[in-house]
Amino acid sequence: MGDRITVVLDSTNIEKLRSIQAKMIKSSPKSVSFSHVVNIVVSEGLKKFRA
Repeated sequence: MGDRITVVLDSTNIEKLRSIQAKMIKSSPKSVSFSHVVNIVVSEGLKKFRA
């Protein structure tokens, strides 16, 4: 379990994240939370910045 924080996202980014979540829900037998999707996208994005 991670820390609970508040983040403000642009509505365009929310739509893209919800689209990713919908695709994951269709292909997964388990539930897929919005937080899980955000964590996956952020961790993949941070890989680009590792030195």
